[in-house]
Amino acid sequence: MDQKPAAPTIERQHAEALTRLPFDDKRDFEQAERGFIATLKPAIVRDDHGAVVWDNDSYDFLQGDAPATVHPSLWRQSQLVAKAGLFEVSEGIYQVRGLDLSNVTFVEGNTGVIVIDPLLSRETGAAALDLYRRNRGERDVVAVIHTHSHVDHFGGVFGVTSQADVDSGAVQIIAPEGFVEHAVAENVYAGVAMARRSGYMYGAALDRGPQGAVGAGLGQTTSTGEVGLIVPTMEISKTGQTHTVDGVEIEFQMAPGTEAPAEMHFYFPQFKALCMAENATHNLHNLLTLRGAVVRDPHVWSQYLTEAIERYSDKTEVVFASHHWPTWGRDEIVAFLSLQRDLYAYLHDQTLRLINRGYTGAEVAEDFTLPPALENVWHTHGYYGSVSHNVKAIVQRYLGWFDGNPARLWPHPPQALAQRYVKAMGGVDRVVEIAREAYDAGDYRWAATLLDHAVFADESHADARSLYADTLEQLAYGSENGTWRNFFFSGATELRGENFGTPIDTNAPTVMANLSPEQLFDAIAIQVNGPKAWDLVVTFAVVFTDLGRRFRVTLRNGVLVYVETDAVDGIEATLRTAKMRFLALLGGDMDSPGMEVEGDSTALQRLLGVLEPGDKAFNIVTP
Repeated sequence: MDQKPAAPTIERQHAEALTRLPFDDKRDFEQAERGFIATLKPAIVRDDHGAVVWDNDSYDFLQGDAPATVHPSLWRQSQLVAKAGLFEVSEGIYQVRGLDLSNVTFVEGNTGVIVIDPLLSRETGAAALDLYRRNRGERDVVAVIHTHSHVDHFGGVFGVTSQADVDSGAVQIIAPEGFVEHAVAENVYAGVAMARRSGYMYGAALDRGPQGAVGAGLGQTTSTGEVGLIVPTMEISKTGQTHTVDGVEIEFQMAPGTEAPAEMHFYFPQFKALCMAENATHNLHNLLTLRGAVVRDPHVWSQYLTEAIERYSDKTEVVFASHHWPTWGRDEIVAFLSLQRDLYAYLHDQTLRLINRGYTGAEVAEDFTLPPALENVWHTHGYYGSVSHNVKAIVQRYLGWFDGNPARLWPHPPQALAQRYVKAMGGVDRVVEIAREAYDAGDYRWAATLLDHAVFADESHADARSLYADTLEQLAYGSENGTWRNFFFSGATELRGENFGTPIDTNAPTVMANLSPEQLFDAIAIQVNGPKAWDLVVTFAVVFTDLGRRFRVTLRNGVLVYVETDAVDGIEATLRTAKMRFLALLGGDMDSPGMEVEGDSTALQRLLGVLEPGDKAFNIVTP
């Protein structure tokens, strides 16, 4: 690729950051290295076919001072996050970091080990367990705890246990109430779009190096192995709920609607250790992740952090989370959790103050400043979330997409708008000329806006694409936020002709297998090509023989409606099958055994004929 060096504007920005930020504070490096036992050498994990699904060695370039092409604060964070290996959190609690986006924690019981959050992929989960066992002995896994419903905290479960061991009762799967519903729904309903955008956000397909991906702030990137899901055998539903697992007492604190819709913290009295899931990490988190999700509630988030401080801080000696390194010492823990709490509360309260004074989301974001007490500690910096996109998310949560200005109520869509802007400015060549002036002046935001219009007006214009890619590259170099950097670089990659699609598919068979019948029908409904189905009327019954449930399914006016009923009126056909065979049918398998159709067999074929799967390589920065 035709990459450029950092421009003088970016170099000046980085020099200013070096004088403004407390780079002489080395405590995080001491904490991140504390308790180190061993690492995986090489720190590379492969799948069963030999393909690399994780390569932490590819970040070995993160040495010394930051180059001009990386924000020095992000360089520092990436150096910390890339530290890989097995670490002792406290006697009896061990953590493997740097083998995936997230951490996996091992808590030793009387006879075996409890696994907390087994990473994203089976392969990385298995590698982490092997590293633990090689240094702590061959302990059997007796339980797996999922702190919350995001895939990087449950997807590697088959690397640490099996469905057979869970079914036999040898291993418990413990998760917060609503875990399966939210885990499955997030990865299915808008899963194709989220997964494609995740490729941009985490930079899994980008080249790694000073002019490429350096990490996502929360973790380096996502592994690309096999994702799995096992239904919990125990759901936690109330704060204060206590269970003893293999001799280890665990007290749970519910935290729904925070970083995930189903999430929980928990305390180990005998270890004086508190697990904060993903609600208190060494960065500002997302209130609206760039891959897309439902907007999170910073008010509730801050309240659950307050509750954790009140319940546990006076008896806790170490706090650990599912990302980053632990915090030790009661005073340090209270300071850390309190500042994290204040961070989310300040974002929430001040954003609402400003929107009630008439500010729009963009206006709030442009001039929003954190107080010095928050700005001057490293763990509040926006390496993963950002103040800019988080305050816009708060506005979206309370007011939605419309800012109240009637001129913005019914704008043209991007391509039509671009064509009009470009025509008004004198054509694509003139727009590129103006953008070049902005680029040379270091106004990359304005250059990107102009070139966005230019490319959407004429996507084949070589000069527009080239300058647009160069502009996004400079924005990447200047970003303190790891996911912003990845987004900018991913856009530049696509503009230079390399659409990398979706590096990891979270719609794995074991995830899909846990769809309820209702979720299955919802998943079908969102694939119906409405205009193609306007004049199609289909009514049939589906009997799930393994579940003992019967549904009447109707497609009319491009809408799929389902009702659980034994009624037979209007039924054209009845399909009797197991749920997994029905999933295979939706994947196009009409011929395998396991289905029995009574009545008009074309009814199903007519439905399947109007289904339109998502595009895993849709364009983002081009029309």
